[in-house]
Amino acid sequence: MEAKSKITLSTISLIIGEVMFWVGGILVGKELFVKYKSYFNPKNWFKKGDKNKESQ
Repeated sequence: MEAKSKITLSTISLIIGEVMFWVGGILVGKELFVKYKSYFNPKNWFKKGDKNKESQ
């Protein structure tokens, strides 16, 4: 496969994935979408959990 074809296919796949992510967010609702999106935020990957959640 040529490099130009790989770049085009990668770009199209990325755009389709992003569109599907946002459409899925609309379908499941705002609250669940915000919570789900926070799991994929690299800033939150190494944070400690909320202490109130651990005691419950």
